[in-house]
Amino acid sequence: QVQLVESGGGLVQPGGSLRLSCAASGIIFSIYDMGWYRPAPGKQRELVAAITSGGSTNCADSVKGRFPISRDNAKNTVYLQMNSLEPEDTAVYYCNAKRNYGLRYGSDNWGQGTQVTVSS
Repeated sequence: QVQLVESGGGLVQPGGSLRLSCAASGIIFSIYDMGWYRPAPGKQRELVAAITSGGSTNCADSVKGRFPISRDNAKNTVYLQMNSLEPEDTAVYYCNAKRNYGLRYGSDNWGQGTQVTVSS
């Protein structure tokens, strides 16, 4: 059974930083693509940042240069370092894991979410 447990959210002032962590269990972590998502207007969730099993990364334009994503396969954990936070970044952040089979992806697996609030 796949389990994704997020941590690291909280209340921070504009310009501050947070680091989100997502610990995975029940999967062979190293072969899964991992990502962070948040709700967006008109969408169920939007991609914030993602990292493939091979270590390639991509992110939304709105967080480019501010939110690097990384993974530690030895710890089965993916991280989202959130810098220069803005009030617009306030959201629940969800961890996602899916297996990349090459021509298709496996099922989406989601964590329970962690709240990030940026406010003075």
